[in-house]
Amino acid sequence: MKFSIITFGCKVNSYESEYMKEQLLKNNYLYNDDYKTSDIVIVNTCSVTNTADNKCKKMIRDVRRDNKKAILMVCGCTAENKRETLNDLDIDILIGNKEKSLVVKLIQDYLLSNDKYIKFYNTRKLEFEDMEVKEFNDLTRAYVKIQDGCNNYCAYCIIPYVRGSIRSKKFEEVVKEVKNLVAKGHKEIVFTGINTGAYGKETGEYDLTDLIREVSKIKELERIRISSIEITEINDKFILELKNNSKLCGHLHVSLQSGSERILKLMNRKYTKEEYLEKINKIREARPNINLTTDVIVGFPFETEEDFNECIDFCKRVRFSKIHVFPYSVREGTKAATMSDQVPNNIKKERARRLIKIDEELQLAYNKEFINKVVNVLIEEVNDGISTGHTENFLKVVVNQELEPNKCYDILVKKANILDVWGILN
Repeated sequence: MKFSIITFGCKVNSYESEYMKEQLLKNNYLYNDDYKTSDIVIVNTCSVTNTADNKCKKMIRDVRRDNKKAILMVCGCTAENKRETLNDLDIDILIGNKEKSLVVKLIQDYLLSNDKYIKFYNTRKLEFEDMEVKEFNDLTRAYVKIQDGCNNYCAYCIIPYVRGSIRSKKFEEVVKEVKNLVAKGHKEIVFTGINTGAYGKETGEYDLTDLIREVSKIKELERIRISSIEITEINDKFILELKNNSKLCGHLHVSLQSGSERILKLMNRKYTKEEYLEKINKIREARPNINLTTDVIVGFPFETEEDFNECIDFCKRVRFSKIHVFPYSVREGTKAATMSDQVPNNIKKERARRLIKIDEELQLAYNKEFINKVVNVLIEEVNDGISTGHTENFLKVVVNQELEPNKCYDILVKKANILDVWGILN
């Protein structure tokens, strides 16, 4: 039987889809890119915004319209968050974020019984659902999901409700998975989670830095990357590791969300601007060329023009090298959705455009710092004689020469653009 998997959302979802794919392949199912001709279609959904929910529901409808005979399985955050709105979409297997690891059993049980399966759990009482991806065939870097859930309850965010409380993969299981992936040829490992920096926090036996130190002992592993981390989870222990461990990549994605003190409080973020900046300065002392990227929400309820200008000034002060800009999206079930002073859409869009312009200026300024410098690049793609890869600080480098994928090269940077730099073999 042929199967397709359609994945929306974050790196955690991508990891879980990769695991489901591996399990089905191991049990003699055949992967198929075209869902219209598959016997089984899995839609792994994302509910981070209203737009994400709507895209997922549209895809579910499209799958059922285009492939009426397929076994349709829907899982993930939209399933968890909007389950009552999915009842009329003719879904055969409907689960949330638990039981993805049981994908083979769920499908085989359905084939035997032909009975629809719908199952959800109390997200506050979930244990870590262990999965282990053996190999990422299409990527130089490999992702390892080490954590799930979030306890922060930011006022705008639905994720703690659909992903549950924080929980972590066992320390020794992460190390084993990394060793196996490195043995398969992956030189770079990316630790990912819903709240990655909270790894081990629920037990206190170990933390993210302990894990980084342990996997750094794997000789063939060249790079350890963190997908994202909260500023509140960056402590002196982590910063010291960043300073002394050359395998730990000099790129941190540290969500800011707002540069206005007043809006940060309304968002229920757990830091002040000055606390954020103090940590950033310590990080820069430890790793001067670090690539610091972030997320910013514009048009949060009660945000005035003064608040927004304060945010712009702070972003310039921090000197981010990339800002992911998101106009605020109302999420039913969150505290912010009940706030009275919602910002009109036209103002949100205008503020987003202004911040994106600042972001482009900051990106170009950061990339220009590397002109006439030699950087070490792990080549990921080679197409039509052009090679592309990333440095340890996630600078995208393009070389007008055919190089060997999954191999590191020293490249002299000659030109900087907003999104990448171009260089020559040194």
